[in-house]
Amino acid sequence: MSTFAVGDEDFLLDGRPVRLLSGALHYFRVHEEQWEHRLGMLRAMGLNCVETYVPWNLHEPGPGRYADADALGRFLDAVARAGMWAIVRPGPYICAEWENGGLPHWLTGPLGRRVRTLDPEFLAPVETWFRRLLPQVVERQIDRGGPVVLVQVENEYGSYGSDLAYLEWLARLLRDCGVGVPLFTSDGPEDHMLTGGSVPGVLATANFGSGAREGFATLRRHRPSGPLMCMEFWCGWFDHWGTEHAARDAADAADALREILECGASVNLYMAHGGTNFAGWAGANRAGELHDGPLRPTVTSYDYDAPVDEAGRPTKKFWRFREVLAAYAEGPLPEVPEPPARLAAPVRAGFEGWAPLDGVLEALGGEESVTPVPPTFEELGVDRGLVRHRVAVPGPRQPYALGVTGLRDRAVVYVDGLLAGVLDTADGEGVTLAEPVAGPAVVDLWVESLGRVNYGPRVAEPKGITGGVRHERQYLHGFRSRGLRLDAFEAAAVDGVRFEPVADRGGPGLYRGTLEVAGAGDATLRLPGATRGFVWVNGFCLGRYWSVGPQDALFVPGPVLRDGANEVWVLELEGTAEAVELA
Repeated sequence: MSTFAVGDEDFLLDGRPVRLLSGALHYFRVHEEQWEHRLGMLRAMGLNCVETYVPWNLHEPGPGRYADADALGRFLDAVARAGMWAIVRPGPYICAEWENGGLPHWLTGPLGRRVRTLDPEFLAPVETWFRRLLPQVVERQIDRGGPVVLVQVENEYGSYGSDLAYLEWLARLLRDCGVGVPLFTSDGPEDHMLTGGSVPGVLATANFGSGAREGFATLRRHRPSGPLMCMEFWCGWFDHWGTEHAARDAADAADALREILECGASVNLYMAHGGTNFAGWAGANRAGELHDGPLRPTVTSYDYDAPVDEAGRPTKKFWRFREVLAAYAEGPLPEVPEPPARLAAPVRAGFEGWAPLDGVLEALGGEESVTPVPPTFEELGVDRGLVRHRVAVPGPRQPYALGVTGLRDRAVVYVDGLLAGVLDTADGEGVTLAEPVAGPAVVDLWVESLGRVNYGPRVAEPKGITGGVRHERQYLHGFRSRGLRLDAFEAAAVDGVRFEPVADRGGPGLYRGTLEVAGAGDATLRLPGATRGFVWVNGFCLGRYWSVGPQDALFVPGPVLRDGANEVWVLELEGTAEAVELA
């Protein structure tokens, strides 16, 4: 058994100074059968520690209803087998470009901006969740023979709020739950962020992508003693739909890493390996300097331009970092693991069946809600997925503009069963159809959440139609609404959908096909001609695709595929899916 402590200048392992060379690897973004390989890649790069967040909303999709809530413990066991230490960041808020910053929709819906404060209605479910989660951490702390050496209090709180009493309550809760290793906070190296996010008596760390000397100088003004650590060294960045792919020069990133280490600091590469936002769990940001502008949804890939790419392969950045880190290693670095097996041969197939969206909703949707105004996603219990709102335009009346206020985030509109247009909120949440609508008419609005905000002042905002639907200046009332959750797409349920031959119709709806694979392995999936939607392979949701780019293919982990027949479902929301390709 060992001890791990915070000294005046260094971390101390059994009283001996030690430097943490850590890398972020989120267990929930990597297929479990590939954890071992990815950890081996981090060790071979020269790291001795791995950091992970814990997404509350993934593991508690409904109050008291848990889903694979023991996954963290299994991951920490894999870390121990890899001979590495672990840093755990349990939230409750995690940012991480993850849906809602990890906060459950069933909590942010009723509470809104009361989350992340000392509000008792927020604290009670946090405590319940932590008492369910943290035993996995406590029993794997370093003083009990496990890998865990640090645990975070909240996450970048200084970028959001100033409720010190809340942070102190959270630190006490962690201790009360049995966490005995050092606690820490992490914030940007700016005065207002460090004063808002730090806790007296708790180690403060800084997050940045360059300028280590300046960043640590700011941190030292606030904390004259204690180990220096860049808890998030942003060595790459993430992408938003409809923008250019983000990339950082490998040599520039290596120079910035070298500067951190020359300061005598510990470091956590964010990300060492990014992985994938499977199953529609990608979050979103708000544009603008204050992060309160139009929505910018994050793509499915979380490759992050990291040193280990989305498929687990070393990049130029990997080799540059390995050169830098080798100088700080105790002995020679391990050999780089062989890459996972790739798909032996490309394969393409058409679709055998198709069902219209209305038919999919009838088979898989939630109960219909009848309300005067459109309910939000939270009110309908929808985290990821879409909602169909149906409303009547009274008549007779002449054509007027049909508009939506407070739309989050995108709506495909049908009038009397015919496509009337797509409402996009890239430039604002008040939107109007291009063509006027006469009455009487029946209007269907298929609204999709493109990801809940994960950072900034708009965290915890509701999704769906948060204002209303207007015909000219007049609000329309009497909505019949049904939600279609992504987690409703299970094999037994999809078998209940009434499919028809694709050749007969096509268009938006659910497509079903089969890929015959010989030599299963990691692959990329493309959908030529498709516009926007979600894909499942053998019941595993790969995530969202969208023709606006920059992502043009989805990563398929090898363990998802099998030799022989592989069933594919494609939920196309705007266009037509012609075929599916694996390569």
